Amino acid sequence: MADARIEKTQRTASLYFKGVTDERPYELWREFDPEMAKALSLFVTGDLYAREKLPHTTRQLVSVGALTVLNRPEELRLHIQAALNVGCLPEEIAEAIFQTIPYGGVPTVNTALKTFRQVLIDRDEWPLTALAP
Repeated sequence: MADARIEKTQRTASLYFKGVTDERPYELWREFDPEMAKALSLFVTGDLYAREKLPHTTRQLVSVGALTVLNRPEELRLHIQAALNVGCLPEEIAEAIFQTIPYGGVPTVNTALKTFRQVLIDRDEWPLTALAP
């Protein structure tokens, strides 16, 4: 059972975070407490993010929206990368961000869009011609 959970955690992490060069939360946690890092990783990535009740794309759009409203650009950057990795389209990510205007306000949406644009620049995917009018 423990080996299967570790395998599921590693499989989910590789799906979400392939090609991510930013520091991942697990790496930060591990510097302070390796046992806690393992426990958190098994729960967050192996249990929560590996659940099959929502498709990975939906799960990441929810994460993008929540992190936008919370105004957490560093964590948002990671989850925008994960959203792209699991197959979310840039226009879907932009829409998830815009959807939060009534809840987080225009300034938080602007911060999120700047974060999103920088992720796309870093991936050599900017400008987005598909979104142009």
